[in-house]
Amino acid sequence: MTIRIRGVVKAAQTAQNRLNSGIPPQEVAAFKASIVNSLEAIERLCAQGRMTPEQLPSKSRLAYFFLKGIDLDNLPILESRIASPTKAPLGLKNIKGKQRSILQQLSALAASPTPKPDLFQKLLDSLTQAVAEIESICLQQQATPADLSKSSGTIYAWMKFLSEESHLQLHLQATRSTWQIAQAVSRKHCQELENVAVEVTYQAGLYKYRRQGNVATLTISEGFIHANSEVLTALVTDALLDKNQERSRLIKDFASSPEYSQVLLELDSFACANRNQAQGKCYDLEELFEQINREYFASTLVKPHLSWTGLHTYRKFGYYHPARDRVVISSTLDDVRIPQFVAEFVLYHELLHKYHGAKLVNGRRMVHTREFRRDEQQFQFYQEASRWLEKLAWNQAQIFELEQWL
Repeated sequence: MTIRIRGVVKAAQTAQNRLNSGIPPQEVAAFKASIVNSLEAIERLCAQGRMTPEQLPSKSRLAYFFLKGIDLDNLPILESRIASPTKAPLGLKNIKGKQRSILQQLSALAASPTPKPDLFQKLLDSLTQAVAEIESICLQQQATPADLSKSSGTIYAWMKFLSEESHLQLHLQATRSTWQIAQAVSRKHCQELENVAVEVTYQAGLYKYRRQGNVATLTISEGFIHANSEVLTALVTDALLDKNQERSRLIKDFASSPEYSQVLLELDSFACANRNQAQGKCYDLEELFEQINREYFASTLVKPHLSWTGLHTYRKFGYYHPARDRVVISSTLDDVRIPQFVAEFVLYHELLHKYHGAKLVNGRRMVHTREFRRDEQQFQFYQEASRWLEKLAWNQAQIFELEQWL
């Protein structure tokens, strides 16, 4: 037999709110006492009912263990802060030169006929060092990478993204495949070209093609690192030769895919790291989180970093970065024309990634497990939100296509 103890979930919710906002020094002792008293009361009532806290109803049980897990010796203390004047964006000298040097190393490594692990490691070390130097400069200026100018911030985000080994591997594979395709197309159709250099980087457009005499450079968006050879072939052929409707459709379809959007969302999460962008034009992610946490997680989920991106995406509208405990949501949803429950659903989906984590199933890393999908469908407006997102994806794809032709 189980008993119900009133106020357990509310006590956990109140504690969570206090922890999120910080506790004034003069209220620390009272906060600690309230947590200790709540735990003692719950345990006493359980003992009277001849049961343990593990046997409480699910929400009460989660709330109890949340309270039990609070580190009372390391509470977030709210310090008084004096508002400082707005800082001018921080521009970094020579950062474009550093990016150019890294792009040249990437191109040379990708064009090598045989993989060279020592050169790969050297390049990875160079990226890690460049990122550390930028972060050190920011620290010296009492700033964060989020305070960088748009140009410097974009390059920093790109370097930070590539300083993760798996990303660098994907980047090199895409660069190598694109370069090989470019050589084949130029030999067959552009024999006057001596060389076609290929660069993959973080940029606004899908690709850029420039030619000087008998040398050309094709620069493609980092979003294409997951593209297959068919998409890359279409992209190279469209760039070097005249555009073709079928090839252009293939490129645009991939550019509106979740795989493409996820890369851009992750890059953008580095660019806005440490920046408080939870308050959007229409919706406040902090408020949405509190509501979702209360309704679906019994106020037990520790709040991740939350931010709107500056990106408008087309099929994937959110991303959770577990290593940085950061959720970024596409600004496509921060719009008065989008119902609040749609933004809530996307945020809830990303929070489920935090809640469930990844699991190995038959040797494969899975994030959308059966348990994940089961909980996802518990969202009150699951069907309505899903239909909205399908419609929104189609509409955004049409806008994207129009933008490419303008």
